[in-house]
Amino acid sequence: MNTQAFNGAYLLPLFRAIEQTRSEGAYLQLPAPHPASSLAADDAPLGPYAIAHLVRCSYTAGLAHADALRRLVAAGEIDPTSPWTLLRGALENFATGLWLIDGAGRDERRRRGLSLWDEDMRNRHQHEQDTSHQPSGAGQTGAQRRMEIKDIADRLRLSPLTRPGTHHILLAAAPSAGLTAVKVGAVWRAASGFAHGRYWPNLRASQPRAAIEADDGIHTIALVIDEDQHRPLAQYCHSMLRRLQEHYTARAQAH
Repeated sequence: MNTQAFNGAYLLPLFRAIEQTRSEGAYLQLPAPHPASSLAADDAPLGPYAIAHLVRCSYTAGLAHADALRRLVAAGEIDPTSPWTLLRGALENFATGLWLIDGAGRDERRRRGLSLWDEDMRNRHQHEQDTSHQPSGAGQTGAQRRMEIKDIADRLRLSPLTRPGTHHILLAAAPSAGLTAVKVGAVWRAASGFAHGRYWPNLRASQPRAAIEADDGIHTIALVIDEDQHRPLAQYCHSMLRRLQEHYTARAQAH
């Protein structure tokens, strides 16, 4: 277990990669697919529900999560929780992009893309219900969009759309990035535990620094991030980011 003050040198390769995506206060987007690319061919019958759009949005969200940690480190504001939760978000985003473009076969990639779009519109429908919102003019509701997505899937004779689970996506994407699925899943579980305020990650992935006894005899434990436990998460994020950039570029170019 690391007993030194926070150093964070293992984060530098990821941070350098993130800095290369910044330009004039914004993140450089992945390019739109060339019309003669294999990715454009995947998207051709999907209408507005393009796989490329989901990949590009997920990629940018991952950059923002990782960049937020970079800024915290630069400011010297390191707590035992945020480094886990921010890179958890980045890992999920980069893994989702890989999962979408690396499916085995065009039908499977289309099924994955439409499944994620279906989940997106299911969440939209829930929000519309929560807020009693109705789209104005000729706009469609989330429920109507879901019917449209299902019609596309039926027309293409795809396997049934399934709600994509984050853990499943991570396990499926890990080999595409040259990573061991169970190891990626394990570090993601710890990060998710921190994100949800669970007790057990503090025992498994934090480092105690001090114990403060209260008047009632109960001790409060001061915890700091354990870099040895956090390092694999940063490495997995970096690997998935690089592989996503490489695979997207290859599939978005003309063939």
